[in-house]
Amino acid sequence: MNYVHSHPYKKVILFLCLALAMTSYCQAFAAPFEEEMEILRLFYKEKDLVVSSTRHPKPISQVAENITVVTAKEIVEMNAHTVAEVLNRIPGVFINFSEGVGSFGSTSLIYIQGSEDRHVLVLVDGVAWNFLNSGAAETNAIPVGIIERIEVIKGPASSAWGSSLGGVINIITKPAGAAARPAGSVRASYGEKNTQDYRAEVSGRAGSAGYYLYAGKQKSDGMLPSRDFDSDSLYAKFHIPLAPDVTAGLTMGYSDPKFGLGDYPSGDITSRGDSRTFFATASLDASLTEELGLQVSLRRFQQKSDLLNNALGLGFAGAPGELFLNNIANEETTGGSAKLVWTRGAHTAVLGADADRGKLDQTIQAGPLLQTYGVPATSAVNPSVDRWAVYANDTIAVGRWTVTPGIRYDDNSVAGSFLSPSLGVTCRLDKDSLLRASAARGFTMPPLSWTSGGGLFFDPNPSLKPEQVWSYQAGVESSALKYLWARVTLFRHDLDDALKRKPFAGAAPVFNDLYVNAGSVRRQGIEVEAETVPLYNLSLRAGFAYVDLDPANENGSTGIHTWNVGLRYDDRESLKALLSGRYVGWDLDPALMASYDDFIWDLNVSKKIWSREKSAVELFLSAHNIFNGAQYTRGDIVNPGRWVEAGTRISF
Repeated sequence: MNYVHSHPYKKVILFLCLALAMTSYCQAFAAPFEEEMEILRLFYKEKDLVVSSTRHPKPISQVAENITVVTAKEIVEMNAHTVAEVLNRIPGVFINFSEGVGSFGSTSLIYIQGSEDRHVLVLVDGVAWNFLNSGAAETNAIPVGIIERIEVIKGPASSAWGSSLGGVINIITKPAGAAARPAGSVRASYGEKNTQDYRAEVSGRAGSAGYYLYAGKQKSDGMLPSRDFDSDSLYAKFHIPLAPDVTAGLTMGYSDPKFGLGDYPSGDITSRGDSRTFFATASLDASLTEELGLQVSLRRFQQKSDLLNNALGLGFAGAPGELFLNNIANEETTGGSAKLVWTRGAHTAVLGADADRGKLDQTIQAGPLLQTYGVPATSAVNPSVDRWAVYANDTIAVGRWTVTPGIRYDDNSVAGSFLSPSLGVTCRLDKDSLLRASAARGFTMPPLSWTSGGGLFFDPNPSLKPEQVWSYQAGVESSALKYLWARVTLFRHDLDDALKRKPFAGAAPVFNDLYVNAGSVRRQGIEVEAETVPLYNLSLRAGFAYVDLDPANENGSTGIHTWNVGLRYDDRESLKALLSGRYVGWDLDPALMASYDDFIWDLNVSKKIWSREKSAVELFLSAHNIFNGAQYTRGDIVNPGRWVEAGTRISF
């Protein structure tokens, strides 16, 4: 069934006519324009001037979307242990740490510009990381040591990636080596509460084949009771030339986080999680002609999540240690993609297709207390979903202008189909300033458990439609001032068919809750970022984001905002330091007993004590939450106070 109603189609037709008109305008006024990219050159290296908003690299000066790029070098300087820690420093990205900000290995919920967590698509090597049962993604199973760069697209990216109403977090892993001599690093750190993080990586070339290998171990007794963490991870990447214009690629990854989610006295429960993740990809890249390239890839993703809730024994949920609820989800997704890239003159056109099949095996085990409310001791469901899509876009760079029209059609065997057009425009106002504007239609498919599986006290609703949005963003960035780069972005997202939980709407005799498409949501706001060039080895970076929500979200928030501040020192020889502060104003319902009046400040210092050619030994020290600030979203989840760790990093 197609859930794209007649009135959205009128918008789509008008939208495509506008895209065609803009394309014709640019080509009519084509003129030679071959100046070097000077915008942001003081702030980014050449390799950082390309992003994949169209699923093919292009200069950042041609990207109309609101994108932030974080590099491996920046991740090292943060001494980040998880992807969520990295994302927490990006304006417009809101992270709710389930075990409190600063908890080692904490699970998290990711929101972009006020979206829901299920609206954010997370990709690793092109593999969707989101759970089928909830739609959200848990990133603590992704080792940060394998990351080359993270590209965060804020706002819908459905014309390229499909179901991604809130945005996309595209994690690109480190490349296979090209040199015969192996290169790599070994890292070890130890902190309070037996907190440990060990990583080893090596890359190189064996014969004609390039390789990258990684192994990691993280462990902590937890900064607070019942918040321990233990995870092992492995990753491998191979790049194999088959012919002068044909290469094959293979990646494999595994991780197994086990973690304590903490005690919740208000509900008389203690929670633990146990998960396992495995993914693999195989790809073939071929240059068919000088202008035409082909990429074909296959992927396999498996993840198991086991969330166990037992009674604390405070008098409500049962005797100490008695089962309250255990939710087990086994998920498997197998799929593939194909993409053609055509480059000629002002055009870089991409035509592609995606297809996959996902299967969910969900088991819910209820304890004695829940059974008294009619919940069966054990219930199991195993829904599946088939998805396919075709997409196309064209980056047209003419003179100072770049226009990028795009469109994608998605079909989902459970929730129907959706058409996602987009149009982006950039204009170089001068050699130092850039104007961006974009409009896009996006969507997010409902989670599989909401349509086909059900859960605790809610029934599945097979008639759910995709949530859909029309999004508009515009911004300007400039380095015209001698020592300052600045960027301002305005955004508005108009969401329809928003999913809401409706109490007692299920069938008799149980009358469970039901998720329904109900009403509209408007999210609008502003992002401001600024960074100075180094002066006496010091540079300052700051960011602010505000989102106005109408109506209020399920936590009572009508306006949320963040402040980010970073002071960086780099003597360009041996000493580096980074002082970072983050404030989040959640505007939560007082009943949640949250506290977020403080900035959370972290300090990272590193000192190179020996170096020779391509080898070096470095010592580092990190102090987390150095002023014991409070920042948590529920009274049961108080964040850790100050804690310290130190370690060494050896590169070769």
